Amino acid sequence: GDAGRQLGLFVLADICYETVRGVADGQRAEAYANAAWVIDVESATGTFFEPDLQAALLDFRWVVDVANFSYMNPHFVLTTGFLVWLYLYRNEHFYFVRNMFMVAMALALVGYALVPTAPPRLIEGYGFVDTINQYAQVTHDSALVKIFINPYAAIPSMHCAFALMIGATGALIARHPITRIFWCAYPLFVLSVVIVTANHFWLDGAIGWMVAGASALAAAQLARMRPASWSF
Repeated sequence: GDAGRQLGLFVLADICYETVRGVADGQRAEAYANAAWVIDVESATGTFFEPDLQAALLDFRWVVDVANFSYMNPHFVLTTGFLVWLYLYRNEHFYFVRNMFMVAMALALVGYALVPTAPPRLIEGYGFVDTINQYAQVTHDSALVKIFINPYAAIPSMHCAFALMIGATGALIARHPITRIFWCAYPLFVLSVVIVTANHFWLDGAIGWMVAGASALAAAQLARMRPASWSF
């Protein structure tokens, strides 16, 4: 019964998450203006490296293929699989992590509504390549994708937020050094994936990490309400 409630909660949260991403599609002008602001911030700080990095890696097709595959598949499978494993085998930690995810998804909805932002792959003039569209033959413009996916939802990067939340959790509860190293490296790997595929600027990923951090703090506060159930 409890497992059913947890599944229902995540399904409901995901429906709200995907729906809000979809209804923001009409904010095109604002999304491109915000993307230009991101580029300006990175350029001003000397960290606008994404076009050069992607251009250097395009000659290494296997790197692009790994990035495309990782963006579309393992991210979702690994996140879901980790949460299921956590529920079954480290249940005393699950409810804290669940609360983190709920808060993070709520914060993401606020971000998508208030700061719609176009991803690098849609920005012309800098040489960005939509690697998933060009090399994986998966189009972001298909009717099915458009139902749920808002192309102007680059801030925050929830790929990066989810990766940090499960990466930090995995590192804290890992019992073997190799496993701990994997979970520590995982958020950095996901950040590299979203940059190589031109789905996010590094700043989008950093904001996603900030969302993960804020969600952890919120989950800690919620744990004070029900310490026997919601503590890590």
